[in-house]
Amino acid sequence: MQKGNIMEINLQDNRLKTNLCGIDIDNPIIPASGTFGYGYEFAKIYDINCLGTFSIKGTTLYPRYGNPLPRIAESPSGILNSVGLQNPGIDKVLNHELRELEKVFNKKVIANVSGFSISEYVNVCEMLNDEDMIGWIELNISCPNVHGGGMSFGTSPELAGEVTASVRKVTSKPLILKLSPNVTDIKEIAKSCESNGADAISLINTLLGMRIDLKSRKPILKNRTGGISGPAVFPLALRMVYDAYEAVKIPVVGMGGISSARDVIEMMLAGARAVEIGSANLINPYASKEIIDELPALMDEMKINNIEEIIGGAHE
Repeated sequence: MQKGNIMEINLQDNRLKTNLCGIDIDNPIIPASGTFGYGYEFAKIYDINCLGTFSIKGTTLYPRYGNPLPRIAESPSGILNSVGLQNPGIDKVLNHELRELEKVFNKKVIANVSGFSISEYVNVCEMLNDEDMIGWIELNISCPNVHGGGMSFGTSPELAGEVTASVRKVTSKPLILKLSPNVTDIKEIAKSCESNGADAISLINTLLGMRIDLKSRKPILKNRTGGISGPAVFPLALRMVYDAYEAVKIPVVGMGGISSARDVIEMMLAGARAVEIGSANLINPYASKEIIDELPALMDEMKINNIEEIIGGAHE
C-alpha cells in the first residue's frame, strides 16, 4: 500500500486535538518508544493513523543486540524489562524502518535516541535532522538497563544540560528530553534541560527493580536489574509529572502506567500536554486505539469541552 492511498482519519472528535512543540496532533495519545516497534507491525491489525503520533523504538548510532536473555519478568501490576536498547542502528532506521512506516502512516513520528557519549547523541540527531518523517526527537537520557552513559546523563543536572545543549546545536527539530525517575530531585534536571534548549520533557521512564527465582535462588533477569513499568508506577509518575509541570514552562509529556482514558485525564490534570502509553500496548495491542475511542465519552461525562482546557488543571 502506498502512502497516498492511506485513508485519512477524519472522524475523530476535534475536541481531542492539541499541539506539541508547534506541531498539531489529532489527539494526545502517543505509544511510547519500545512498546510499538516501528509502527508498521501494529498497522497490520488497525489503522495507526488514529494515533496522535508515536515514538519509534530507541535508536543508537550502531546496531545493538541488547542485553542477554532472559530480559523480561512479570511483576504484580507491572512488567520488568532489561531489553537493553536492541535496535538495528541509525542507518537501517533511516533507510528501511522509516521507509516501511511511511507506507502505512501519514503523520510525523517521534525519533527516540540513545547514546553512550555526547558525540553519539549528536551524530544520530544530526543524521535525523533532514528526515521529513521525523517531527520530534526524544532524547532518552534515562534508560536504566544499559551499562554506560545512560544512567549518568539522566541523573545529573549538569550532564543532562550538556547533552541537551550539544544536540540543540545540530538539529532544528523540536527536542524532547526523556527523564529518569531514579533521581532525588526531578525538578532540577527538568530545569537544566529547559535552560539548555529543550522544547519539552517527557517522563517517567522505568524505575529500577529486580525479581528472584525461588527455585534457582538467582535473579530472573540475566542483567540482574531492569526497569519496571505498568499500573504499579502510575502514582509515582503522576507525582513527578506534577512536580515537573511546576518547575518548567515548556510542555510536559506524561507517561508511566497509563492504561485507561481516566488515567489520561488524571495525567493531563497533573500537567501533561500529551501522554505516552507504554506497557499497556504489550498487554493489549489495541490499548492506544481503545483509549482514543473512550476519551470523547469520558469528556462528555466530565463536562470537558476541549482536551487542552484540563492541562495542569490540578494546579489551579
